[in-house]
Amino acid sequence: MVKMEEREASVGGERGRLKREKLYEEVKPYVYCIFSNFCFAGYNLISKISLDKGMSRYVLVAYGHAFGTLATALLAFLFERKNESKISVPILRNVFFLGLLGAVLGRTLFYAGLEQTSPAFASALGNLIPSMTFILAVLCRMEKLEICRLGSQAKILGTVVAFGGATLMTLYRGIPLISLHNQSSHQHATSSKPFLDRDSIKGSLILLVSYLSLSSFYILQTATVKIYPAPITLTSLTCLSGTFLSTIMTAILDHKASSWKLSWNITLLAPIYSGVMIFGVTVYVQTLVIRKKGPVFMTAFRPLATVIVAVMGLLILGDALYLGSVIGATLIFLGLYATLWGKEKEKGDKVSEQTVSEESIEIKHEK
Repeated sequence: MVKMEEREASVGGERGRLKREKLYEEVKPYVYCIFSNFCFAGYNLISKISLDKGMSRYVLVAYGHAFGTLATALLAFLFERKNESKISVPILRNVFFLGLLGAVLGRTLFYAGLEQTSPAFASALGNLIPSMTFILAVLCRMEKLEICRLGSQAKILGTVVAFGGATLMTLYRGIPLISLHNQSSHQHATSSKPFLDRDSIKGSLILLVSYLSLSSFYILQTATVKIYPAPITLTSLTCLSGTFLSTIMTAILDHKASSWKLSWNITLLAPIYSGVMIFGVTVYVQTLVIRKKGPVFMTAFRPLATVIVAVMGLLILGDALYLGSVIGATLIFLGLYATLWGKEKEKGDKVSEQTVSEESIEIKHEK
């Protein structure tokens, strides 16, 4: 009798352990996505503070990619050292252009636009990247667009709505909705204007070009990882290419040797954070999520970073939230989710069609 009770307790304990492990595996992708968005929110804020302190954006790009090379090289050694894929000339060519699009154009222009705007604004506008990537994928024939299908219609509508929200954010400021810090007289006079000033519009346009470059980066990265299936090693090579190209760019555009000096403050934290936390840890975590849940699941959490940045920017930097930014960001969010829903709808339709075709083939064979 005692042995029976012990056996039942043992079986019950084993079932409980299996349930906990299953729950942990189901919750893990959500935790990873939330963690990644907190990292991106911190990246926007730390970058903004370092740029406001006078750090050269060119140097920040170079140092960030240098630290990123070290971090991803370590991860590649730990997790992909058994990689047998050979590096060919086409892969090296793609790595060069990935460095050009990601570091020289993408990150440098992002920092330039961030200097003219705010972290919350830049993060909200960054939700355009999925829509831009979709357009480029269609143009490169990596994505099919069948207008008669509901999924394609949703993606088109979502893209149009998202770009409408971006246009509104770029041109219209509106009244300040929330502001915790006292503004100076100049800032108050600027914020009272319903439309953005020339510098803010310039920063917005620079950010749009930056996000277009990053969208092109993702398209090329997707094509490259198919012929070189080692994402962490590829990221390390891309960071190395970015380091080389951004160092040359810095030598041409920033001639001050003092710009390369790092002190024990935000100027050291910013490149280490962007290199280790963004290029290293976050890229690896996102790779785990994509492998388990797919890119659509990961992208759906992107607006969370915008909310985190807006709250942190409000509390730490004193950035006010304006009506135009809130309405524009809402439209971009709606457009993003319409695009994602359309993509999932098309995927479901393809699975259904494939199942139907397989069943019809089986029926024919039976006959």
